[in-house]
Amino acid sequence: MPEISIIIPTFNRSVLVQRALKSVLEQEHPSFEVIVVDDGSSDDTRQQIPAGGVVKLLVHPSNRGVSSARNSGIRYASGRFIAFLDSDDYWLPGKLKRQAAFFSDQPSAVACQTNEKWIRGGRRVNPGKRHIKPSGDIFERSLELCVVSPSSVMLKKSLFDEVGLFDEMLPACEDYDLWLRIACRHPIHLIPEELSVRESGRADQLSASFAAMDLFRIRSVVKLLEFSPLTARQHKATVETLARKSEIYAAGCIKRGRFEEAKYFQALAERSSEGSIEPCRQPASWEIPVRVLPN
Repeated sequence: MPEISIIIPTFNRSVLVQRALKSVLEQEHPSFEVIVVDDGSSDDTRQQIPAGGVVKLLVHPSNRGVSSARNSGIRYASGRFIAFLDSDDYWLPGKLKRQAAFFSDQPSAVACQTNEKWIRGGRRVNPGKRHIKPSGDIFERSLELCVVSPSSVMLKKSLFDEVGLFDEMLPACEDYDLWLRIACRHPIHLIPEELSVRESGRADQLSASFAAMDLFRIRSVVKLLEFSPLTARQHKATVETLARKSEIYAAGCIKRGRFEEAKYFQALAERSSEGSIEPCRQPASWEIPVRVLPN
């Protein structure tokens, strides 16, 4: 049985997924498997994946989204640890070995990530102050924005039995949603070395597909308040975040003439500020999909 299962979801990125896979196969670690999940690609992705040996290829007959692809990989995985790699990112030498050593030294830990290099438009860029990764209790930092990168993280597979899988109802910010569910329960540790490379600025990335990403973060925060075991301090910080994000989103709705939607988020902001998230009347055309995630 492999110690680590590496999951690479991909959709119509035939050339890039080959680069990602190559960076994994060059890692120095004696026991891992690679699960490439082709999420309904219409290009030649399947023909370019050398399935066999440590490489397994799972195929979705249609495009279901990155959460579904990652979840398929998690369910199929046989390793004790799970690592993710987005098909447009890649790893640097030593990543797997360094994270495996971390878990060997810290057996009670359930999650860690490495630092990463950022590439935008083919050039190295430095992350801003707000994007610098924290370590340990990162819950409150994680409320404001995503400070964990899927391509740099490694988790104990058993963690998904506790917090659930990726939420397939979220078309974006699905990683933000998962990290919050983990961070409210456990530390997420940082390995300071830059051992993964994150590319941004591509038109086919999810962050480029939606004009208002905070909408999905609001959905995640509402769900967190409903279903996660928060401490009093975590609950206070979460409610404050919900009020702030709802107010900002409502202002954006007003600018775009979506007045019924704005009323809902204004009411949500007010109720959050008062410490209540009891349901209020939603516009008929819009719903927050709040549900308990399956384990």
